[in-house]
Amino acid sequence: MNAERITHIVAGTFILLSLLLGAENSPLFVNKNFLWLAAFVGVNLLQSGFTAFCPLTRILVKFGIKEGSC
Repeated sequence: MNAERITHIVAGTFILLSLLLGAENSPLFVNKNFLWLAAFVGVNLLQSGFTAFCPLTRILVKFGIKEGSC
């Protein structure tokens, strides 16, 4: 598994988890402010699509995980 795939998995997990914790109709609802986490991850994905800069991918590569294309 390469760094970009791990980044996609982590981003998807964070978005789904923040929606579960922030949506009022969810059985796991805690607080509406968790929706800001989903927005932050979404904005980060958007900017990384334009700039090809993703902090998590760079961190994973520094830890020795192979960088590769999807």
